[in-house]
Amino acid sequence: MHDRGEMPGEDRPEEERPGPTAGLRHVALYVNDLEACERFYVELLGMRVEWRPDADNVFLTSGCDNLALHRAREALDREAPQALDHIGFILRSPAEVDRWHAFLAARGVPIKAAPRDHRDGARSFYCEDPDGNTVQMIYHVPIARQGVED
Repeated sequence: MHDRGEMPGEDRPEEERPGPTAGLRHVALYVNDLEACERFYVELLGMRVEWRPDADNVFLTSGCDNLALHRAREALDREAPQALDHIGFILRSPAEVDRWHAFLAARGVPIKAAPRDHRDGARSFYCEDPDGNTVQMIYHVPIARQGVED
């Protein structure tokens, strides 16, 4: 086990890091209400079921990513502090941010922050999935068109 301030492998500087990764494209969440969360991500956000190994797990995709939803074994306290702040879905344009905001708000999805422009040229808003996880819908200039299926 390493101290939090120490990087694993610091004592072996002669080893070179492998090539770059393909990016962060998989997130796994424990959820209290698996069925409601699946409906949110599939019916509202347009993901599709990639694999359902059993009644307590489902893997969703937009084609270039993977979101695993796992039924929590014990009720999760959504008021307790946690390490995960939010997950984000990349949108193709600033106008798409506003369209998604209107679409989700009209369907009663809790909105945590209205659309706004960021200093780096991004535009986004935050909402909540049925389990209280914060979801950011974001147009982020450097990656807005990378890996998005037409």
